[in-house]
Amino acid sequence: MGAYRADDDYDYLFKLVLIGDSGVGKSNLLSRFTRNEFSLESKSTIGVEFATRSIHVDDKVVKAQIWDTAGQERYRAITSAYYRGAVGALLVYDVTRHVTFENVERWLKELRDHTDSNIVIMLVGNKADLRHLRAVTTEDATAFAERENTFFMETSALESLNVENAFTEVLTQIHRVVSRKALDVGDDPAALPKGQTITVGKDDVSAVKKTPFRHMNVKMDSCSPIACLETTKLLEVERKLNCLREVALFALLCSGYCPNERSMFFHDFAGLLQILS
Repeated sequence: MGAYRADDDYDYLFKLVLIGDSGVGKSNLLSRFTRNEFSLESKSTIGVEFATRSIHVDDKVVKAQIWDTAGQERYRAITSAYYRGAVGALLVYDVTRHVTFENVERWLKELRDHTDSNIVIMLVGNKADLRHLRAVTTEDATAFAERENTFFMETSALESLNVENAFTEVLTQIHRVVSRKALDVGDDPAALPKGQTITVGKDDVSAVKKTPFRHMNVKMDSCSPIACLETTKLLEVERKLNCLREVALFALLCSGYCPNERSMFFHDFAGLLQILS
């Protein structure tokens, strides 16, 4: 589990979103997980960026398509369009800036307003390496995670602390629920048509108690992901059609910005087109 995958052969495709205030380290978490890179000069994300990585979960290859959304208020109209279809989310705050933790509740409400209520959510306290500047205690974050029924982990993109664990935990939880649902159909593989949506209900997941960070104990009472699509040719066609709609929406949104800002969007626009290749 967690091994890099060079080719595009995978069994499941899960869409994840990274959300949280600007400057909390979302882009560096993404680059650390997908490319094992970190940049001290990372700039604020313009609009939306994405990256992919495949990992092994049990005996399956799971491909994560991870969308890094801008945290600035002026891009909120753009980022909200990209919640659709997400089955997992990493909600990130900066442990050295208490205001970013205060805004977590607002981000969580927006996430739940735009996604299925059973989405798998990981609360992430980033920049844990800055111990002398800590402004948010682990206890406060743990209490919030327990109250909101989310997973919780503290990370450091700089030191590569728990970054792999955070993403892998979300993907693993989604896959386990999908696998459990598939087993209910029966032992006959033909009983589960390829490419169909697997509907997962709240009752399909028993209470889970997770301890992802060594000095915390976060209880998860109900965390069921929404429907996940098995990888087939039908899925590929549907995925590309969805991307075409996203590209069209993105182009319309970009047209509303001033010329110097609009040019900065072409990087993200080109990234969207890469999905269609």
